[in-house]
Amino acid sequence: MDFRTCYVAFETRADPPLTVAGRLDAPLGDGATPPARVPAVVICHGSDGVDARGRFHAQALQAAGFATLELDMWSARGTVRGAPGRPKTVPETLPDAFAALSFLARQPEVDPRRIAIMGFSWGGVVSVLSATRRYADALAEPGLGFAAHAAFYPVLWSYNRAPGHELRGLTGAPVLIHAGAADAYDTPEVCEGFLAGLDPADRTHVELVVHPGATHAFDRDMPAKTVHDPYAHNGKGGEVRFEFDRAAAEAARARVVDVFRAAFGKIAP
Repeated sequence: MDFRTCYVAFETRADPPLTVAGRLDAPLGDGATPPARVPAVVICHGSDGVDARGRFHAQALQAAGFATLELDMWSARGTVRGAPGRPKTVPETLPDAFAALSFLARQPEVDPRRIAIMGFSWGGVVSVLSATRRYADALAEPGLGFAAHAAFYPVLWSYNRAPGHELRGLTGAPVLIHAGAADAYDTPEVCEGFLAGLDPADRTHVELVVHPGATHAFDRDMPAKTVHDPYAHNGKGGEVRFEFDRAAAEAARARVVDVFRAAFGKIAP
């Protein structure tokens, strides 16, 4: 399947409203007839903004036949890369995700019933919180909803602790979470106890995969680096190592495709 790239922009329901940009990769028709409608995936970046992670996953998603829309949540807000310049809270950026859902649902190449979302770190939290009825009911257009969610290292300690990170009352769409056992945002005990801390009804919709030895941003195919983040170390703040782990990254990428394909397959095209 051939894809074409378009750089797009659309308004969100943020307060005040913002115009968010993104890169849309969608199937290319033959010019005579429109392409068949395909599933699509919204991709949300981390605190560093758009980087190699989005392309790494978009390639696999497109190979599976999915359109992708990678958002740039920072440029509309005039923020700089990294923890110092990002918005104060993740819920401030949830309108971006649901505006992307609405935008994709209007595209002639996309099946509006088969749209998923994934993200990294900050964007991973966006993906997780968008699976709650609290935010979906408030921000999604009537009749629209994400069919599946995938989150990479989405700061597990913060759920049901940080304001706005209440993780209960899920929509029922599958939620896949990838975490690194050596991620300095969370202690090992946080990963071990995460699923047990969810309501039983919600736990049935969540899959947690912990990759041994993997750091935060283990799927970031760029030079290793260390950053300082006040959200690190269970919210105490401190340094966090980013280091690429090819084996973990490729396994996680494949699992995302499998989970999305299964979720989309439950919805008649």
